[in-house]
Amino acid sequence: MKKLACSMLVLALFTGCASVNMESKEASAKAKQFAQPQAGKAGLYVYRDSFVGKALKKDLWLDGKCIGESAPDVFFYTEAAPGTHTLSTESEFSPNDISILVEAGKNYFYRQFIKMGLMVGGADLEPVAEAEAKAAIAKLELAKAGTCSGTYTKK
Repeated sequence: MKKLACSMLVLALFTGCASVNMESKEASAKAKQFAQPQAGKAGLYVYRDSFVGKALKKDLWLDGKCIGESAPDVFFYTEAAPGTHTLSTESEFSPNDISILVEAGKNYFYRQFIKMGLMVGGADLEPVAEAEAKAAIAKLELAKAGTCSGTYTKK
């Protein structure tokens, strides 16, 4: 029975596809132009393109404020004031945070990825080189921002 339950859990993590509310094709195409952010701001692209965890949705936060709920093959775009910020993703038991330093007038790119955990897939974030990120984002669609399933609770 335990083997069957474990097999079902693994199958659920690798199959199925979670979905979230999406922006229009036009808004997605505009974000993929990677324009310079508005004056005095930095642009932040956060995307998810991993094969693992297709059935999982994971919240993303910037400084404890909801960016949105991610699903496979989506990206978010937001802007932030220059300085140090905390970018976070929902994971198994508490958010995983990375500290980021951004300058006005520049775009920054971060990949959210799902990793296998104890019970369900955990998530983490990593900075990505601009060329690699742009190539990945070109294949993805823009998700609607501002809807998270949970609340941010700092470790």
